Amino acid sequence: MTMKPMEVTPVPRFLAVYTMKPEALASFRSLPKAEQDAVDAAGIPQWSAWEEHNAACILDRGGMVGKTTRVTKDGVQKAENQFCGYLVVEAETADAAARLFRDHPHFNVFPGDGVDIMPFLT
Repeated sequence: MTMKPMEVTPVPRFLAVYTMKPEALASFRSLPKAEQDAVDAAGIPQWSAWEEHNAACILDRGGMVGKTTRVTKDGVQKAENQFCGYLVVEAETADAAARLFRDHPHFNVFPGDGVDIMPFLT
C-alpha cells in the first residue's frame, strides 16, 4: 500500500501597513525634542514587547518608510500618502491578523492612525 503525502495547507499571509496622516507626523515633529524623545522612550519598549509577544506570527518585520516617490507613465515625481511602515504576518483569517494589532503602540503611543491589513493573493 502506497501512502499519499499529507497536504499541508499554508497559513495565509497578510501585509500590515502602518498609516499616519502627514499632518499628524508634522505635528509630532513640531513638538520640542524632549517631548518627541519622551514619546519614543514610552513607545519603543511597548513596540518591542508587541513584536516579541507576536513573534510566531511575524514573517517579515518590515520597517518604517520615508518619503514617497511615485513612478507613472508620465514620469517620476514626489508623492504623499499615509504609509509609514509595514510588516508581514501570518494568521488563519484577516480578522485574526487584525486582532494582532489591537492596542498597538503605533496608534496608542505614537501619532499613527491605523494599520491596514491586506491578504497576499498569490
